Amino acid sequence: MRVLLTATVQSHICQFHRPLVEVLHSKGYEVHVAAKDNLAEKNGLKLDFVDKVYNIPFSRSPLGKSNITAYKELKQIIEENDYDVIHCNTPVGGIVTRLASRKKRKSGTKVFYTAHGFHFYKGAPIKNWIAYYPIEKFFANNFTDKLITITNEDYALAKSNFKCQVERIHGVGVDKNRFFQVNEEEKEKLKEKFGFSNDIKIILCVGELLNNKNQQMIIKAMPLILKKHPNTILFIAGNGPQKCNLENLISELNLNDNVKLLGYTTNLQDYQHISDVAVSCSIREGLPLNIVEAMLSGTPVVATDNRGHRELILDETNGILVPVNDIKKMSDAVNLIFENHDVKKLMIKKAKETALQFDYSTVKAELEEIYSI
Repeated sequence: MRVLLTATVQSHICQFHRPLVEVLHSKGYEVHVAAKDNLAEKNGLKLDFVDKVYNIPFSRSPLGKSNITAYKELKQIIEENDYDVIHCNTPVGGIVTRLASRKKRKSGTKVFYTAHGFHFYKGAPIKNWIAYYPIEKFFANNFTDKLITITNEDYALAKSNFKCQVERIHGVGVDKNRFFQVNEEEKEKLKEKFGFSNDIKIILCVGELLNNKNQQMIIKAMPLILKKHPNTILFIAGNGPQKCNLENLISELNLNDNVKLLGYTTNLQDYQHISDVAVSCSIREGLPLNIVEAMLSGTPVVATDNRGHRELILDETNGILVPVNDIKKMSDAVNLIFENHDVKKLMIKKAKETALQFDYSTVKAELEEIYSI
């Protein structure tokens, strides 16, 4: 038995699909991956838990010319291998894969697609609905056996409007043995190991350096935070095309001593354990893994009000939601958590209750059911 996993880039499989591969291996499947090799950019991330890897030149842009080459190479791989299931991910990877799988699907191969967050949703710009909805519906109705969603909103929309079988899982899973809360004494010792005294306040922002992730929002909020808490450091973990722009903004605001770009980081759990607040400034999200990791780690969360964050955060109960690009409300929320121990304690308790629903064990059980074919 054999399964092919595809995505635009190999790091996507590394970061999000280890639980799925473990489920497939437990069922006796051989697992192949086809995606663009971008692991050199990811600071040692390794795709060493699958059986075979194909480097396919996908482009993230739907109009990228390399997608034609990717289609041809992928079609040949699919025709040469007897896959029971072809499981595709990411918008471009999903489209190219489903086109390349048409012939094999007619002869019995099942095609699954995981939607990690539709670009069309309640409140999305009308252009998103015009551009993306017809494409997703067409491919779901004609080239997909199972559509897997990770948010309630996406599940309800797809279930009502698409003809293929629609499933919902609790994201891609988080390892609670890696992301867990440490007590204040342990936290103080860990801060010392990093070279920080206990009076230093630490903010952590995790995500690829993209326009959508909008890290400039928390950078612009830092002067207001520093007015009240001058011993504050912001760590931004991730790499991407906005790196130079963010570096320039940090310099313009004279924040070089208080804002540090970490690049792609493989030991995020260590930074979660020393952080006092986790922030996410995204304009759009599906189901953000970094928020679940923070919640499990006992790090209070301040996040922008979008549908992905609302999936996890009940405002002022297990976290705080603020409008996108509202610098004042972002800084006020961070300062509140710094200053009000009772608010912080309650948020941590409620957040952990929420996050446990997204543990590996839950997601693996859901994937087991989906692959009962």
